Amino acid sequence: MKWMRGIRTGLLLLLGMGLSACAADGTPLFPAAASTPYPPPGFTHMVESSHVALYWNCSRPEPGALQLAGVAVNPWSDQPVRFLEFTLVGVDTRERTVSEAKAEARDFMLRTRESSPFQLDLRTAGSEARFDLYYQYQFQDRGHSPWVAEAAWDGPSVLADQPILLAWTTGFMVRDACSESQHRVR
Repeated sequence: MKWMRGIRTGLLLLLGMGLSACAADGTPLFPAAASTPYPPPGFTHMVESSHVALYWNCSRPEPGALQLAGVAVNPWSDQPVRFLEFTLVGVDTRERTVSEAKAEARDFMLRTRESSPFQLDLRTAGSEARFDLYYQYQFQDRGHSPWVAEAAWDGPSVLADQPILLAWTTGFMVRDACSESQHRVR
């Protein structure tokens, strides 16, 4: 039994020396994750909904093209945002759609304080009076829906204590998304 205790002590001593040698130069063993600042810097436009905030810039990389590039952030919602999709629509003076581009956020899901870049590249028709941005996403509602009937009985039930999870798709429109005066970051 003494020899078993000696082996354990030796292994612990060897492990301690190995760990101290790894950290001897003062650097951490694992690099810290880079934090994403909020609000993200460098964007001229922004809108917020109940679960997501969008920040973006509009540019004309070449004649006949419009690029809307930005980042979507879930800054406060404890419910993850899923399937974030975008549509950029060029509208003429008669309110008709003349050009359109679609894209998705890079990441499938945004948890609290996570962000994901997105980019829409639109080939313009030349008759656009403005560009409208549509976006939609899904989120889980952990509460009760007004459309779901609830039992009035408070008796024992295993399932009654579980939260109801409903997936909701929510859509929004940003009128004149590349305007020089609207949706500006303050």
